[in-house]
Amino acid sequence: MFEKPTLTIIGFGAFGALAAASLAPHLRVIVHDPSPHARDAALAAGFDVLDDLARIEGEFILLAVPVPALEGCLTRLAPHLRPGQVVIDTCSIKEEPARLMRHLLPPGVDGLPTHPMFGPNSAARGLRGLRIVLCPQGVKWRRIAAFLRARLGLQVILTSPEDHDRQAAVGQGLVHLLAHAFDAVGAPAIRTSSFDLLTDAFAMVRSDPPEVFSAITRGNRHMADARERLVRAIADLSSVPLRP
Repeated sequence: MFEKPTLTIIGFGAFGALAAASLAPHLRVIVHDPSPHARDAALAAGFDVLDDLARIEGEFILLAVPVPALEGCLTRLAPHLRPGQVVIDTCSIKEEPARLMRHLLPPGVDGLPTHPMFGPNSAARGLRGLRIVLCPQGVKWRRIAAFLRARLGLQVILTSPEDHDRQAAVGQGLVHLLAHAFDAVGAPAIRTSSFDLLTDAFAMVRSDPPEVFSAITRGNRHMADARERLVRAIADLSSVPLRP
């Protein structure tokens, strides 16, 4: 009988739960989370729960933790890893997680920076056709990329951590900034259908946890440039005189 590869997910928040449910048909999923509430939720969902990181198992370890928690998580995890394992992060920025994995993971353990460009809201109808970014490192990333394409139907984008953060500053960071800015301005009673469509789009990110918003808009060193370009573009357009 074919035995499924084992994946341990560290962090059973909104994204960790989504990852567990999506990957369970293909992998044996184990969950670790320091929160008793999260462990109870994982057990209720039918997953095995690992209480002690010293007993970490599986070829793949998925870190579904926010950027501020990543360094501490890697520090606690590293002494218990063994050669051949792959540690995969899911943070919204990539330069800092890539640096941390290079410095903190032991020899023989691959670190693979990834960014799933979706969450529970955008994946409500399934993962097929959604995007995930991989920043290739180590020796097993091709196998993982093939799995993501063939089994989950994801569009895999390959790039460097620096290029990811530069592009994500526009493709994700500005969206989060605009969502909160529109909230601050408020919705007028007189508005077009296009305004309502924008509001619906912003609703997809408005409920993201504060640590996600902070990582995307403050942890990405390219955000300052993207923000200034947006402000200049608005100012330039605003300065165009109206035709009589």
